[in-house]
Amino acid sequence: MTNDSGRERIIDVATRLFAELGYDATSTRLIAEAAGLNIATVSYHVGGKRDLYLAVMERAANTESAALEAAFGEFTPDAEGVYRVLDRYLDFCVEHPEVPALWMHRWLSDAADVAHLENQYVRPMLDMAGKAVRELVGPEVDIEYVVMTVIWCTHGFGRGGVLDEHGQRVGIDDPKELARFRLHLRRVVGGLLGLDR
Repeated sequence: MTNDSGRERIIDVATRLFAELGYDATSTRLIAEAAGLNIATVSYHVGGKRDLYLAVMERAANTESAALEAAFGEFTPDAEGVYRVLDRYLDFCVEHPEVPALWMHRWLSDAADVAHLENQYVRPMLDMAGKAVRELVGPEVDIEYVVMTVIWCTHGFGRGGVLDEHGQRVGIDDPKELARFRLHLRRVVGGLLGLDR
């Protein structure tokens, strides 16, 4: 095993555990055991738990940023352009459910001692989305809240889903519910931005 493959394997395992349990509830020992390694090997490849968390969050943020940049690279300043970006963002969250999970743990004050990540990673993505959509709407629209509404709804649906008629949670992995949520998200955003007038 090369250093790169060992590092990547550790980051993959840590990503899964941080997404499931959060930073505060995940020990380096748990990561090492799940990766089939000892703590010394984990430390050799990535450093301590904080270093590992920073590597996980950097990779998650870069993956998300690349997806958003690609989506906005094809953006057209009209309703269909907005809906296309919404679809691409939702598709990203379906393909990478660990990314919304990592951010949601932070919303719950997980890893509170690592305070700079939102400013470093989230703020540029919010600004990119806001700038692209700004020319479509009037000054009365609070673009930042529209963008955050998309994030809150998408992350919440991805992690919690909705209750079916039997009281069971169904969500992002159910094609019917995903299609239903996609339509709902389009309607919400269309209404907030006044795209359907």
